[in-house]
Amino acid sequence: MDILKIAVLAVSGVLMALMLKQTKPEFGMFISMAVCICIFIYLLSKLQTILGYLDQLERLVHIDGIYLDTVLKMLGISYMTQFASDLCKDAGHSAIASQIELFARVSILFLSFPVLLALVQMIGEVL
Repeated sequence: MDILKIAVLAVSGVLMALMLKQTKPEFGMFISMAVCICIFIYLLSKLQTILGYLDQLERLVHIDGIYLDTVLKMLGISYMTQFASDLCKDAGHSAIASQIELFARVSILFLSFPVLLALVQMIGEVL
């Protein structure tokens, strides 16, 4: 079970970081970052499987690939933002984390406009 591996890795990393926090707090932060990066890389390997399923779905339902790509980009921005923001917050840099989150919101808004325009055009054609 994958979640068991991730949970053991995470708890082990937290315990090692806590042990080092008293003597070398900067090493605890590095361990925390390393564990997060390992989990994220493992997650990326799983996302390749999901992308394969989405390709099959696109072929079966005949969804325009541009819309699906846009949604996937938005999802990727959300995941990367959460990851980077949490690391910054853990390091005590909440102002930088807030700016990352703001940039991600604007990026998602920018990506959503073509989809919104297509939706409005489709509604206009129906009416």
